[in-house]
Amino acid sequence: MSDGMHAVTVANEWDALINRPDLMEYLRSSLPAPSAEPSTLAQFVKGKPVEVEPPIGTQEVWAAGVTYFRSRTARMEESKDAGGGTFYDRVYEADRPELFFKATAWRVRGPRAGIRIRRDARWSVPEPELALCINARGEIIGYTIGNDVSSRDIEGENPLYLPQAKVYDGSCALGPGLYVTSAPLPAETGIALRITRAHTIVFEGETTLANMRRRPEELVEYLYRETSFPTGCILLTGTGIIPPDEFTLQSGDLVEITIEPIGTLSNVVE
Repeated sequence: MSDGMHAVTVANEWDALINRPDLMEYLRSSLPAPSAEPSTLAQFVKGKPVEVEPPIGTQEVWAAGVTYFRSRTARMEESKDAGGGTFYDRVYEADRPELFFKATAWRVRGPRAGIRIRRDARWSVPEPELALCINARGEIIGYTIGNDVSSRDIEGENPLYLPQAKVYDGSCALGPGLYVTSAPLPAETGIALRITRAHTIVFEGETTLANMRRRPEELVEYLYRETSFPTGCILLTGTGIIPPDEFTLQSGDLVEITIEPIGTLSNVVE
């Protein structure tokens, strides 16, 4: 919630929770006083860290593509040899956004859990994204952080290979929690990515929501236009941070994505 941080254990009740019409009032009246310490998400029990599940129940994860100019440019470059470069320029300017299925809930990794890169890919990158938590009525009830791990060489070979480049076990992470608020995030909200390899930072980048071409409400309207989500949906809103072409993820890399006031999502590549 916007007035603090709560550790919530809802298990199978998550779906019902995010679909409550009185969600904000319910949380304020039902939860203990919020903690100002982010360490509440990393408590220890008998010397072992508590496993924090991703903020998802039975929802599907969908994603929007080419919502930042940086993403448009990178996609055009990676697919130009396959003849697909103009696709991304056209979708960036089009009224209709690119929307695609990303993950089922059981494929999603939580904070501190391992993420994966495809064994048959040569060029893999994290994609740090603001994630919308949307209820069954199509209302944005909160925000979390998403990592849309992608195989750029596979997608660049042919745009029709996008599902293989994007949808596989461990290719999506969400967390560290759900920031529940009725107010939209301001345009100056920052998104930062840091990748550490063997204790050395090998990439850092940042952007803001002001650089996103499409409004979150616009993406939700298109997604829900002809598709129903009985328990709601998680929608990744695209990335504006892309490492240089010579960079690829490796096993053991620590990927940290920070969006205030949500927090930091940290994952290690398996």
